[in-house]
Amino acid sequence: MTTTAPSLPVYLDYAATTPVDARVAEVMQRYLTVDQLFANPASRSHMLGWQAEQAVEQARRQVADAINADPREIVWTSGATEADNLALTGFMRANRARGLHLVTSTIEHKAVVDTAKALESEGFEVTWLTPGPDGRITPEHLRDALRDDTALVSLMAVNNELGSVNDIEALARVAHEFGAAFHTDAAQAVGRIALDVVAQQVDLMSLSAHKAYGPKGVGALFVKRHPDIRVEALIHGGGHERGMRSGTLPTHQIAGMGEAFALMQREGQTDQVAIASLHQRFVDGLATLDGVALNSPADHAVPNIVNVAFEGVDGEALLMALRDLAISTGSACNSASVEPSYVLLGIGVERERAHSSLRFSFGRFTRDTEIDHALALIRHAVQGLRVSTR
Repeated sequence: MTTTAPSLPVYLDYAATTPVDARVAEVMQRYLTVDQLFANPASRSHMLGWQAEQAVEQARRQVADAINADPREIVWTSGATEADNLALTGFMRANRARGLHLVTSTIEHKAVVDTAKALESEGFEVTWLTPGPDGRITPEHLRDALRDDTALVSLMAVNNELGSVNDIEALARVAHEFGAAFHTDAAQAVGRIALDVVAQQVDLMSLSAHKAYGPKGVGALFVKRHPDIRVEALIHGGGHERGMRSGTLPTHQIAGMGEAFALMQREGQTDQVAIASLHQRFVDGLATLDGVALNSPADHAVPNIVNVAFEGVDGEALLMALRDLAISTGSACNSASVEPSYVLLGIGVERERAHSSLRFSFGRFTRDTEIDHALALIRHAVQGLRVSTR
């Protein structure tokens, strides 16, 4: 019996973006054309506007339910990058009297790293925590960095290059001991780890649709309803989203995000069981190849992200040799750089090893046959590159 190789390229870059689930696309199509609910949800003078608003509010509840929030705590944004900017800049500017000190880590997503650097130029002070080799920040490490004037702590739930998982409940608890608010970028976490903003004591949480089988161009910021949690708007013009984020809401994208999060809430655990099996199949296959090491931690990590170092092989050269695989050397937001991953360097990986590393990530639609085909391509490419460099 012969088997047919999967259609190429094999997509193993789910950490960069996920395909829109067909069920999500079906929902989105209801809010686009003239014979559908296309109206502006802020138009309250006619029924079409009311119906569009109803769709937005249904999606707001779906997103809130996925993280155990109140729908009134969900602020729509253009994505997790904007949500991170609004959380850090909006909170720090609104709470200058509370303190000018921000704590974050060196391996956060660029949306947090670059925003924190911009805040430094405004006169705020940032403490940059260095994670352990497993890519995690411990509560003890955080406690040592906190001060009386710390206003905000921002630490991601799941690292986008390593898959490492922070204990955000423990970290939030420590932040609150010092009177600081706690923000987490949870773009990679929805449906992959348990998220409960009440139990985990989170004050601000950034969310993304396109990391969860929803559309690109839409995200949300959870803002806890509490007098101490105030956020200054960055985008003005109309006072939408309770004054925190102005702009006409894209009903179709928001409805898609709501449906995607509802599906992740129902099916995320089942997805992760299947993906854990794919992860093990992939790691076992790599073990048959000499000079391969995992940068992703074995424990406290999501199974859908695997960061791998290939000894004696340049990562960019390997990436070119693997043109039939859709993979990356790290974050898609940093893929234009020829420098090694700042995340890998940030956990103490040597530059040579960082240059030899690639990120593979799996998802809801990845199949065993694709894993097997990818392993065969990797084995052939790595062995060929090693021979050519001898």
